[in-house]
Amino acid sequence: MSPAEFPIDLPAPLRPIRLHGLAEAQAAFDAAAALGRPLVLLSPPGAGALWFRKLLETAAAARPGLSVAGVFDCGDRAGDAQGALAAGLRLLLFRGHPGAAARLADVAARVGGRVLTDLPPPLDLRGVRDPRAACRAWLSDPAEASPPAGPGA
Repeated sequence: MSPAEFPIDLPAPLRPIRLHGLAEAQAAFDAAAALGRPLVLLSPPGAGALWFRKLLETAAAARPGLSVAGVFDCGDRAGDAQGALAAGLRLLLFRGHPGAAARLADVAARVGGRVLTDLPPPLDLRGVRDPRAACRAWLSDPAEASPPAGPGA
């Protein structure tokens, strides 16, 4: 699955999972597949766009057919957002200046992408002993959350 094939529409309830490596991505994919739930994966802030892209592609290859949205966290760095779009990522989280967010949203829309300015707090898998169990519990939680708003969304 290439980044262009990952959806830019987010499921509700929105239960994002922040991951830091392939083992965590595989755990999240396994949990989502077992529960029949869509998956929203969030990069760590400051991660490389090409690293995140490869992580998504590698994990998705093992679970074809699973609905997965990969959100690249740019923090407040517009240059990282532009680099992510150039790397083929289409769903970005940008928490910088609103004017910059609007300009980035215009650029992203031209390549079939979307810029988000907020997300509900994610499950962060850094240091979690059993990421598969944590993902299962997180994705099973009936807590409702709405998809985030972005410029022009």
